[in-house]
Formats: sequence, C-alpha cells, structure tokens
Amino acid sequence: MKATALPLVLGALLTTACQDLNVPDFNNPAIEDLQKNPTRTRVIDATQGVFIGARQNIAAFNGYIATLGVLGRESYNWNAGDPRFITELLGGPLDGGSPRFGGNLWNERLANIRNVNIVLNALDVLGGPPIGMTDAEKEGVRGVVKTLQALDFLLVINTRDTLGAPIDLNRDVVTGGLAPFVSRDEVFAHIARELDSAVTHLKAAGSAFAFALPPGFTAFTTPTTFIQFNRALKARVSIYRVTLLNCDLPCLPQAISALDSSFSSLPADTLLKTAVDPTGTAAMLARGAYYDFGSGSGDLLNALNDATGSNERGHPSLGTEAEAQFPSGPLDQRFLNKVTTIPPGSGRLGHTSDMAFNIYTASTTPVPIIRNEELLLLRAEYELAFGNQAGAAALINYIRVNSGRLQPRAGLDLAPVDTVINELLRQRVYSLLFEGGHRWIDARRYGRLYPNLPAWPGLPNELPSDNVFQVMPIPTDECSARSLAANCTPLAP
Repeated sequence: MKATALPLVLGALLTTACQDLNVPDFNNPAIEDLQKNPTRTRVIDATQGVFIGARQNIAAFNGYIATLGVLGRESYNWNAGDPRFITELLGGPLDGGSPRFGGNLWNERLANIRNVNIVLNALDVLGGPPIGMTDAEKEGVRGVVKTLQALDFLLVINTRDTLGAPIDLNRDVVTGGLAPFVSRDEVFAHIARELDSAVTHLKAAGSAFAFALPPGFTAFTTPTTFIQFNRALKARVSIYRVTLLNCDLPCLPQAISALDSSFSSLPADTLLKTAVDPTGTAAMLARGAYYDFGSGSGDLLNALNDATGSNERGHPSLGTEAEAQFPSGPLDQRFLNKVTTIPPGSGRLGHTSDMAFNIYTASTTPVPIIRNEELLLLRAEYELAFGNQAGAAALINYIRVNSGRLQPRAGLDLAPVDTVINELLRQRVYSLLFEGGHRWIDARRYGRLYPNLPAWPGLPNELPSDNVFQVMPIPTDECSARSLAANCTPLAP
C-alpha cells in the first residue's frame, strides 16, 4: 500500500509520531474534522492509513527487527555513523533519551494506537450511506483496526516487558491527563481482549470489506479470512502468556482454540513424516500476513535489504550454533537461505562478522508479521505445555526436516522437558531468524537470556564487555511528562 494514498488527516497524525509525548496534535483541524464530521471516504482513507502506520519503523536500519536483532544476538548493526549501535546496544547502559537507541521503538507504535482510536471515534459519529457506511461496513473497519491496534500493543510490551505500558490511550491529555502505566500482565490481558473484541466485530461485518487491504494481506481480504489472521496473533499472545505469566488456564485453551481457528495448516500425516516433503512445503510454511513496502513516490522502503552488510550483519553465533544437515555436510538450510558470507573487514569496536542477511533481497521485499511456520512451532509449544511431548517432538522434527533439511532428532519424545524446550527454541531461532526479534523475546520468556547457562540458548556475548538486556527503557520524554527522572519505572511505588 503506497503512502501516497494516505490522506491529509493521517499524514498529520503520522508526522506527529516523532514529537514529544507520543501524542497527536489535538488542535489539528483535520483530525477534529474526521472525528466530528466523518465521511465514508475519510474513514476508508484513515483505515488504510492505519496499515501504513503499522509498518513504520519495522524495517528501518535501526527499527524493530534490527534493534531486537542486536539485543537477541541475531545481528549486529554495523552502521558507521554512530558507535552507540555497538557501545550502547551491546555494552550499555541503554539510554531512554535517544529515539535511535534505548528510547527507540515507542513513538511510532503509540502514535498508530492513537490513530486507531481516532478511527474508532469517527465511526461512532459516522452516519449511514451514501455519505456514511452501513453497520456491517463499520463493523469491518472496527474489526480490522482493533486487530492492528492489538498488534501494536504487542510490539510495545515486547520491548518494555516488566516495565509495563499505558493502554488507556483514547483520552484527551489536556482534560484527562496522561494514561497510567499498567503491568505487563494487564497489557497482555488487554491485547487478548482487543483481539477477541475484533473477532466479534468481524463476524458482524458481512462478506466483504468497504476498503482495500495492502498486498501483504492478500490471503485475508474478507472478514472471514481476516479472522484467521487475528486468531494467529491470538495464538502467539496466548502462548506468550503461558510461558511468561504461567497462565495455563485460561491461556492454554485459548491458544489451541486460536490455532485451530487461524490459517495454520500442515499435511494430515505430519506426525508420521521423517523425510523431506518437497511438494509445496516452502509455500505452506511461508503463508501468512506481511508488512509490504514499495519504491513509489512517498512510499516506504525495506531498509533491511543490505547485501553488503553495511548496516546489518549476522551475529557470529548464527554460524557456530547451526547444525549440519548430515555429518560433514552443509549447515542448516535456513541458515544457508538467510545468511551469506561477505568479507569481514576490520570489524566494529572489537566485534567481527563475515555474514550479511539474504532474507530481504530487495528494498520492496515484504516482512513477515506472522506465518504458518511460526504457528506450527507455537502448536509444538502448546503440545508440550499440555503434556503431549510426543506431539511436540513430532512437530519440532517436522520443522527440522522440512525447513532446515536436518535429520530428525531421535528420542525427543522421551527426553527431559528442558531438552525439548532447548530444541524448540533452536528451531525458532533459525525458522524465524531476523523476522521480528523472536530470539530475544523467546530467551526472555523461557528464562534463557543470559550466557553460560547450562541450558541452551543463553544469548552469547562475543566480548566480555557485552551485556544482555531484559528490557528497553521507557523513553525520557515519557518519563519527563510524568515528572519522573530519565530511565524511569512508572510502575514503581
């Protein structure tokens, strides 16, 4: 979806994403006009603008994927313009004062959350056709933008974790004050409720949307199919809650219900497969929703397209920890597909890498939001948490064989549970490599962040001066607005 389709109102909103307090300009007449005098066209344009806002700072050279890649030891940011890409992101301390480093990955997400609230407020005022929308069309808008808002909240809490985040953002800060921070648990519960509420709206949306969806959502262009995307996100959130919050009930039943209602699919005889299935496997595993990028005027490029490694390089552990497909054979096919060897050069402040990423082959290559390969691994997590270790082992081995071209791991169904978790996380590293910070998030939720643990994969440090961080700090502007010092913890008593 091209940014040139963005109307004046959402253009104004997205421009404010870099301003202090992360709040749109409430005096902007275009915003006020959308909320008080909405029309069908304005709401449709604003809805499409929410998709545009959702991809902001995802695939920037120092965006969500790149920054979490550094924190999770998937990647290094090799940019020569500022040594803090090494000294701060690897050495620390993380500084909430800079939106490029510790204070990054906040403004754009909260701005888009506010964008969604503005669209929802407009729908409450919008009348019927021909100037307005039918009730079903309004429900379609509500279901889609609430789903995207839940995704934005998930990205926020993925970076701040135990520091929490504000969720009551549909307020006028002049009259209602700043939204209070709530705990990580409350943020996850809010995300789950938002996703479920979105499904209720989507079920009332009829058979078609009143607006076009971007190319990354070609498999989810009707309310019925968009529910499958929503349920895939709910499955991820539910499994995160199981592992982070020990939420077996109700989160395990929610996880399997969401997986069964998502777009997840695999061959019916998967549990019996021990050899490579060459027929349609790659397409089946890649099926999902994606952020799209374009090269047209005003559009946004995927800045992770970096074949020379000028900005993004693979962490050395990717090669040393990759398995061979067979003794003395080539390494894991996922590693070979996603990483290419380049001249190491002189390194960066003692750090070395001879790997560039080959995942995003063009500046218009889409970036996965969630795809079937992750859903299969989430199902393996569910089976293990539910007590079906044999089922979890079969799914893990399916991914090993069909995605990594590795040999199945014998005896995994009878191995200690920690061994199965380690194997599961290893497969997630290579299956989801450089797609969304998964290695950092996974290591944290399973208590495997720190190196030199007896259980793999404690995140490895190339140098003794490197540090592993659990959270990114709250931005200084957010702290200052609450009369708190830099690197504040708003939930602290």
